[in-house]
Amino acid sequence: MADDDTAVTLGEGRPVEGAPLARVGARLMWGIERSTVVEREGDTVIRTPDGPRELADVLAAVDEPYFGTQQEFERAVRGVIGMGPVPTAGDDGDGQEAEDTDTDGAEDTK
Repeated sequence: MADDDTAVTLGEGRPVEGAPLARVGARLMWGIERSTVVEREGDTVIRTPDGPRELADVLAAVDEPYFGTQQEFERAVRGVIGMGPVPTAGDDGDGQEAEDTDTDGAEDTK
């Protein structure tokens, strides 16, 4: 068992609301119907360039009824939400909330 002094401190980062799309996709088995994704993960809030959104709302705008792979799923969702930086909230030092950005990636280190 490791000693407490070997722990890695991640530091303080600005919070990002919602789950990365890749994390949601990794929880599912592929191929899968869009309706099944909505049943299982529809209430999951995902990160988007326009702020957090429920996956079911995003999938309502997707035309594909079936995703053969995780990549097909992510491509279809990104076709709706777009690509780009994801807003984060933080304190800019004067007590006011400030907007900043973080990219949505497959890995979440916070």
